[in-house]
Amino acid sequence: MTQNKPLSILHDFYGYDAFRGSQSEIIDHVIGGGDAFVLMPTGGGKSLCFQIPAMCRDGVAIVVSPLIALMQDQITALEQMNIKAAAINSSMSAAEVSSATQQILSGELDMLYVAPERLMMPEFLNLLDQCNLALFAIDEAHCVSQWGHDFRPDYVALSLLAERFPDVPRIALTATADAPTRKDIVERLALNNGRTFVSGFDRPNIHYTIALRNSPKQQVWKFIQEKHPSDSGIIYCISRKKVDEMAAWLREQGVNARPYHAGLSSEIRAENQRQFLQDEQIIMVATIAFGMGIDKPDVRFVVHMNIPKNIEAYYQETGRAGRDGLPSNAFMVYGMEDAAMQRQWIETSDAPDEQKRIQHQKLGALLGLCETATCRRQVLLNYFDDACEPCGYCDTCEQPPETFDASVPAQKAISCAYRTDERFGVGYLTDVLLGVDNERISKFGHNQVSTYGIGKDLSKPEWQNIFRQLVASNLLIPDAKGHGGLQITAKGRAFIKNKSSLFMRHHVKSAATKSFKRSAQKPASPLTSGADKALYENLKAARSALAKAQKVPAYVIFHDKTLTELAQHKPGSLEAMLDISGIGEAKLKRYGKALLNVIIEHDNAA
Repeated sequence: MTQNKPLSILHDFYGYDAFRGSQSEIIDHVIGGGDAFVLMPTGGGKSLCFQIPAMCRDGVAIVVSPLIALMQDQITALEQMNIKAAAINSSMSAAEVSSATQQILSGELDMLYVAPERLMMPEFLNLLDQCNLALFAIDEAHCVSQWGHDFRPDYVALSLLAERFPDVPRIALTATADAPTRKDIVERLALNNGRTFVSGFDRPNIHYTIALRNSPKQQVWKFIQEKHPSDSGIIYCISRKKVDEMAAWLREQGVNARPYHAGLSSEIRAENQRQFLQDEQIIMVATIAFGMGIDKPDVRFVVHMNIPKNIEAYYQETGRAGRDGLPSNAFMVYGMEDAAMQRQWIETSDAPDEQKRIQHQKLGALLGLCETATCRRQVLLNYFDDACEPCGYCDTCEQPPETFDASVPAQKAISCAYRTDERFGVGYLTDVLLGVDNERISKFGHNQVSTYGIGKDLSKPEWQNIFRQLVASNLLIPDAKGHGGLQITAKGRAFIKNKSSLFMRHHVKSAATKSFKRSAQKPASPLTSGADKALYENLKAARSALAKAQKVPAYVIFHDKTLTELAQHKPGSLEAMLDISGIGEAKLKRYGKALLNVIIEHDNAA
């Protein structure tokens, strides 16, 4: 093995001239037989960190992946580059499994993708005992941690690999893990003697906007019309019913939208996912069951119509936008009832009390992100022990929210909860503060408490805004039984006792009609001339035809970035096309002539 072999593979197979960030260091470490834990943002190039060592080391690399769809997506992309990869999973016939097994034993494969359940089967482990193993790659490694946002018990058994195959290097990779989760992954997978590589969490190409839910369908529709009228995106809803309703409503507006949730048949889910991967203008409306490992690079936006479970989930789900590095958007609408529902789910789960406590803390951090008056990117990165200056490229940077000293109103609100025995929700407490004269308040005698009518200086929406931010600040917390009552936390009692200062965002009155500002910092399109743009569209059409003929997603052939470079530089020969990022020897041989003809025809017509 020559010293420049990884770089040669990068150029000849993947079509890139240089590694990014810590990729080269990680790859050299694993090729040398070292164990590694790699945390790298989505789109940062994690796959190369195990794929290239798999091609440099003798034997087959075993890649642990949680989803069949993810396996197939990566295998299809590898096959396009003439890299030998296969899978063994539950969707395959006995004959297909037998064929893959023979390929392993005969040393024909560079990589084999398996689910953790398959890997831990005694007969499969016995098969591996007979093989020359290059390495183990454990993708989506946050699934191994019970403190992670997507814990999967099957991943825990992977600790066995260190004992049974002590001389085979192991690399665990994830895009999403806070400090406790990172520590847990390293310990559970016995990677303590390996190296940890943590890249920054920032996704500078993603613009973050979070708005109070008002008229959610109209808010999302306005967002799509103003920013992404012809782009692919994902819209996350909290329930199957909401998914079906939103997908149907979008289709009524003339949008190509598909639903995805566990209530649909496996055939419909598979077909909708296939359409999403292969089409270039499609919206998937889904529950969070959709999206892990989706490699579609041209998802231009991700919308949340309710808050997710925690910041890790939000970061991972929004990270499905803009994997190609081009400008993309993350838009979320939320309401206080989201927090109550999430807290109820936590309390009614079978998780141990300690894990429930952690989940409540994580939810509180997410609410803090929603309600912050400062740069959202700073709040997001601080959560992962990363940092940045105010980014200038999120909604709170572009249009800073007005704040006010809410110390006295907050004291009134918390005192009202206390005077009514911490049994009632926002609507009732607001009525007491406003001095509403109704039968229910009279029945409980709360027209006699000291907080009755002391809040008439503020409107009902303003009080709702204050209660929402008190929950976000963990001064009040929804009743654990899910009845909607607000209870005072230890932090809330300390606030009342110490009479601390507290600043809050002003109530936003126009959430439903807010226009989406196009930031001046948004990178401009590199295609400046009309001719370049016309050539780019012709290249996209040619790519689409090639993809349909092979029944593969268009991005598997070439990313949009590669087409952009072709339209800019207009190479006049096959040899010159190798200087374009993303074109290696295998893809040049497969597709070079077809795209070169498009460029030549464009030049002749000019």
